[in-house]
Amino acid sequence: MSRQGYFAPEESIAYQGGEDVMHTLMTIAARYIGANPPHPPVYRVTRPGPVRKSEDHRYSFPLGELFPGMRQGQKVYAWAKLWSDNEQEFIFHVTCFGPLRVYHQGKAVYGSASDEEYPALPLLKLKLRLVQGWNDFVLEFSRGQQGSGGLFGTGSRKNKPLHFIVSSLEREGEEGWLYTEPLDAPLQEIPAGPLREEATGVSWLPRQEEPEGAAPFGQLVRMYGRSSGMSAYAWTKINGSYCGHEPVVFSGEAFSPVEFSVDGKEVFRQERAGAFRFELQLSPASHHLTANCLCGQQDWGFRLDPASLALLTPAQDVKGYNGKWLYLGPFQAGQEIDLTACQTMKQTVRSGTGEDVYWRTELQGGEVRPFLENEWFGRANYPLGVTLYGLLQLGKAGDRPDIRDYVLNHIEFASSRFSYSLWDRARYGAAGLNNQLSHIDSLDDCGSFGATLLLADQERKLEGAAQTAAHIADYILHRQDRLEDGTLYRKVGVSRTMDNTLWCDDLYMSIPFLCRYAHWSSDGKALDEAARQVLLYKKYLYIPQRQIMSHVFDVERGQPTLTPWGRGNGWVLFSLSELLTALPPEHPSSTALLQFYRELCAGYLGLQGRDGLWHQVLTDLESYEETSCTSMFIYSFARGVQLGWHVEPEPYTQAVLRGWRGLTRRSIDKQGNVYGVCRGSSYSFSNQYYKHELSWNLNDIHGIGIVLLAGLEAMSMQEWQEHASSAETVETVETVGNPGNGTPIRR
Repeated sequence: MSRQGYFAPEESIAYQGGEDVMHTLMTIAARYIGANPPHPPVYRVTRPGPVRKSEDHRYSFPLGELFPGMRQGQKVYAWAKLWSDNEQEFIFHVTCFGPLRVYHQGKAVYGSASDEEYPALPLLKLKLRLVQGWNDFVLEFSRGQQGSGGLFGTGSRKNKPLHFIVSSLEREGEEGWLYTEPLDAPLQEIPAGPLREEATGVSWLPRQEEPEGAAPFGQLVRMYGRSSGMSAYAWTKINGSYCGHEPVVFSGEAFSPVEFSVDGKEVFRQERAGAFRFELQLSPASHHLTANCLCGQQDWGFRLDPASLALLTPAQDVKGYNGKWLYLGPFQAGQEIDLTACQTMKQTVRSGTGEDVYWRTELQGGEVRPFLENEWFGRANYPLGVTLYGLLQLGKAGDRPDIRDYVLNHIEFASSRFSYSLWDRARYGAAGLNNQLSHIDSLDDCGSFGATLLLADQERKLEGAAQTAAHIADYILHRQDRLEDGTLYRKVGVSRTMDNTLWCDDLYMSIPFLCRYAHWSSDGKALDEAARQVLLYKKYLYIPQRQIMSHVFDVERGQPTLTPWGRGNGWVLFSLSELLTALPPEHPSSTALLQFYRELCAGYLGLQGRDGLWHQVLTDLESYEETSCTSMFIYSFARGVQLGWHVEPEPYTQAVLRGWRGLTRRSIDKQGNVYGVCRGSSYSFSNQYYKHELSWNLNDIHGIGIVLLAGLEAMSMQEWQEHASSAETVETVETVGNPGNGTPIRR
């Protein structure tokens, strides 16, 4: 980075927009929202079976179980494709149970060595260059001395795990892999590109065709078997272009008693098998059409004549399925269910056999699943927790209900499907959405996003928010690993090198949530726990001679790393500011926490760079200027000025103004792009890792939200000072209790 910043001065938002803070913030928000439109989930056919995702989101190929008679020399092939938005280097994770060869775009890119073919060995990392668009993969498994099969996939449960799509033209859009039975001879040509299955010269599993003898029977027999006394629903839509003029006519054959409803109102009933016909006069719009079928003595289901079928359009687009109807069941005859809620596609329902069920297709084993395929909208992780916090506060402060609603809809996308995602994970091995909320095993997975969820729920009651929040609270308060003195720590890290460590980052992954949960649930113990954790972290990570924090404490070594990483320290002061805002002044820990805040502020104040920004390594001015920690210090200093936390506020006022000026001149360009945000970190006992290896990303979501919050707090501080200095108005600022909604209380 040059002395002038990340770009030419003429490219800065300050050069283009001047000193208008709100203009800067709205430009950043517009760029982010424009790049992340609120797309719904993508629904795909999935066929449950032995080849499925494991908990780490890699696909498991248990060939020893599938084909116990597989002989030496025989081969099994698996075939699928993966989409990439751009050309990129990507790391796949591989575990070999036996000999394995990987083909990408028809060419061999990996072959296992004999010493790699043991299931107990650590996973292998395979770096490949993906092309933009579809990338075809074929796995060639052989039987070895230890066995056959393996695990293959993106292996990134925390960071947007990807799912593979069936490659064949017959099943275009279906999730998962095709695989062969054991073959005596290798494939003459490795499949690559769009092909029909028959063109490969071999048969692929799972099979598409119905079992022999099933064809004469109705579709519900094939899906649910003959279950006397059971019922099931079929759901589609009547195309609105056929409505409004002449009556629409439906005719066909019922194989059992059936009842048809339009938009929830019964329009036709037939109590026995046989031909049927009915007419409907409908308004010029699309209409939901449902059929409730009762299982008969011999058969079950119905069919429409071609002319009637042509009037229909799928109620929900499902990739990998060309049919018009989706199905739900089986239920006990007369069992009441909330069909309208089920048609939102956000939840399962208890079946007549006592199991939860979801929509499915007529295809053999063809179940419907939602997948989150957006870059960021709808995801739930810790940097998005801060991003959405900033956007929500901006939407309110700037009187922009569209921004506010964008945030609420993002969060509700996750919370409304939380219960479903738990079921999805249990059924398919790993959830197709809510991958972190459905499998919480760290504070990163839940605390930051949960804190913003509770804040958003105050704006509008969000579907599923209560259940999601309670689940997160239970994890943080009762299931997260702790040291003997109760300190939250990482007994098991993302990688083995992170095991048995305590990170200052985790204050933000726990404290704001606990503060807001205490208010939301009226549970004062959660606020007590938040206060206790801050003081415990101080014991392990505080560097008193510098009045700053070490990034990590290594529990096995019994010592802190003493590395002054910028954002790690930012998380601490940011979290402490949120806690002090929520903490009543009479709380037993209030005095100690306020003193800790002042000590840290003094340490950070002395390390502000000459252009107003703080550095990636706080004590090394040659390390790059880091935007996210700068924003956190601005936010926390400004909050303290307004709430009277500083003994001498003037130096902190000036630091806030210098910091914000530096951001708008050196880190934010005129398009609203945010530069200089450190990417997600590991840790080290060496400052050199943070300085030279831990680089920054453009528009990294670790920084966007906190930049917005910093600007809002800096603007609030200036408005407060102008108001306080007015001769006509005297405003007394008290440090008072606050529900943790991010807005200081003034009296």
